[in-house]
Amino acid sequence: MALAGCVEAHGGLLASLDGLTDEVAAGPSLLPGWSVGHVLTHIARNADSFVRLTVAAADGRAVPQYEGGMTARNAEIDAGAGRSAAALVADVRESAAALDACWASAPESVWAFTGETALGPALLSELPVRRWREVTVHRSDLGLGTTPDHWPSAYVRLDLPRLTMLWASRRPMGLTTLPPEALAATPQVRLAWLLGRATIDGLEPAGVF
Repeated sequence: MALAGCVEAHGGLLASLDGLTDEVAAGPSLLPGWSVGHVLTHIARNADSFVRLTVAAADGRAVPQYEGGMTARNAEIDAGAGRSAAALVADVRESAAALDACWASAPESVWAFTGETALGPALLSELPVRRWREVTVHRSDLGLGTTPDHWPSAYVRLDLPRLTMLWASRRPMGLTTLPPEALAATPQVRLAWLLGRATIDGLEPAGVF
């Protein structure tokens, strides 16, 4: 399901970028310190990094998600953020297509391989969910009209339990249930709160990431 979700998310993102202007691309996103161009460049480089992990796994090799680590990753994002809208959209389109093709042709053995992601070792079977999250959430971060209320229910149903478990793992022992205020919110808002993209009255930030 996550693989299909990624393909759909890529298409939705690209559709939302139709008519993107240089002025908007250079303007601020909803992420502090990042322009729309920063977010789009990050989405593209994230796709490249998952291709890198998958290709290496197919050869039985574990490589860092980003060559040169997070310092090099951040430098690439900064370097690419100021490009024209056309160049940014083309980069997102081409990198997403390359990732879709890579995963569609990946041997079954790849998904049981443990790769060196930026968040630590992880099975490659986790990558499609992470990519679905990246594209869905960062599409909202662009500030171009998509909000957490628009997040696909299929994505929310898949990722909400995962993020809830991650939240619980960082609470004091025995505190494993979300606060009543969070449980009263819609699933989209609850997930957005866990991801730091929404506030819920009466609650501090979730602090998952």
